[in-house]
Amino acid sequence: MAGHSKWANIKHRKARQDNKRGKIWTKIIREITAAARIGKSADPAANPRLRLAWDKALGANMPKDTMERAAKRGIGAGEGEQFEDVLYEGYGPGGVAVLAYCMTDNRTRTVADVRHAFTKHGGNLGTDGSVAYLFSKLGVLYYPPGVADEDALMEAALEAGAEDVQTDEEGAVEVLTTPEEYVSVKDALVAAGFEPEASEVAMRAAVNVPVEGDTAIKLVKMIDMLEDLDDVQEVFHNAEIPEEAYA
Repeated sequence: MAGHSKWANIKHRKARQDNKRGKIWTKIIREITAAARIGKSADPAANPRLRLAWDKALGANMPKDTMERAAKRGIGAGEGEQFEDVLYEGYGPGGVAVLAYCMTDNRTRTVADVRHAFTKHGGNLGTDGSVAYLFSKLGVLYYPPGVADEDALMEAALEAGAEDVQTDEEGAVEVLTTPEEYVSVKDALVAAGFEPEASEVAMRAAVNVPVEGDTAIKLVKMIDMLEDLDDVQEVFHNAEIPEEAYA
């Protein structure tokens, strides 16, 4: 559908995150610290969860010394820095399925903030399992239209162990991997000269729902409000949002 390309959605989301870099860094630092504590290692090569957080930090242009300090703090973290992972599920405007992945030291505060963001914009918080079944966890590497030889990229990606390579109607390419193979596939593609414009381990829906007009605008505002919450690390949804809703 015109105006609903996956690449357009990724491009707009990336631009909005760049405008919130200070807040994004704070969230990533929390993730690095927790990953180092849980994995009992400040070395990303020896700690898979930390490597994912490290990769995210590099993508956000975080200085390496900031990353290293956060990891070392995780190794020495005391009881005052015990964050837990929580996944909240719900429905946004238009019945869009939404997942809010959080890291929190106070579930009561976090669920109240998340519920308020949903209800303020016409959504509602669901129960555990209400929408998560619609999503699969995948590694995704994004290449905008025209930046890579599609055949060469596909060959390199499949040789590196990717699950699939998809091209949209505008020529943007997505390389899909399992979460476990994400790092090795990305490293292999970068080494082969295929640096992705953006990459992540994300929750991806099998089927997306187009939203239009006021519904799309309300959904974007709800996602922004969720992403602005200190305890929310990432927000995933199954909507196809037109570019004008981001204006």
